[in-house]
Amino acid sequence: MSQFFSDLWDSIFTPGTTPTLVRATHYSFAALLITLVVLCITTYNKHFYFLTGIASCLWATLTWFIGELDKMKEEMAKQNAPVTEEVEDNVIDREDTTEEPKTEEQKKDD
Repeated sequence: MSQFFSDLWDSIFTPGTTPTLVRATHYSFAALLITLVVLCITTYNKHFYFLTGIASCLWATLTWFIGELDKMKEEMAKQNAPVTEEVEDNVIDREDTTEEPKTEEQKKDD
């Protein structure tokens, strides 16, 4: 358990999302919703019902956003992947066959 809090403290100073920070976020929202549901049951107050709905929507939105960040990380990792020889050969072939644009004088001569 102390390792979790140690990792959580370190994740505060790490840019981006870390698995420990995401886990702590889910634990916090779960505790919040449990508290709100208990208050809904015990008080029958409509404000707690609205707060439960708002907290649920916020948790769902945050989970979606974290998923989108993970997708973006994967795309960035693919873009930074090392270039294979096949791609390098293809680029070299294209460079050999490219022609410079013709000037107006060259167009008139043709």
